[in-house]
Amino acid sequence: MSTTEGLRVRRVYEAPEPADGARVLVDRLWPRGLSKEDARLTEWCKDVAPSTELRRWYGHQAERFARFAERYRAELAQEDAQQALERLRALVDAGPLTLLTATKDVPSSHAAVLAEVLQEGS
Repeated sequence: MSTTEGLRVRRVYEAPEPADGARVLVDRLWPRGLSKEDARLTEWCKDVAPSTELRRWYGHQAERFARFAERYRAELAQEDAQQALERLRALVDAGPLTLLTATKDVPSSHAAVLAEVLQEGS
């Protein structure tokens, strides 16, 4: 988990906490073995998830993370992702916001890169 002034990144499988605020799943695919009720999401924002092609290319290989982050930021600059980013920025401003992902390695995930992008845009 990471935390910075009202913006957190956590695994969706972790139990919800009062400090989570708005809970937004930022994965393109629904997490395995998790019911929608147990997730307790505010919303599911698929439009900010990396493309299937990019996600498969990355494959959570540590040596590819820097290039993955660069390519993912380019995807986030596209028009379709911009509306979703604006929605997330509004949630950050209303605070707190927790970005949720199913990945095991949160610090090397798209959710961590997304949190950086949101912090840069504030």
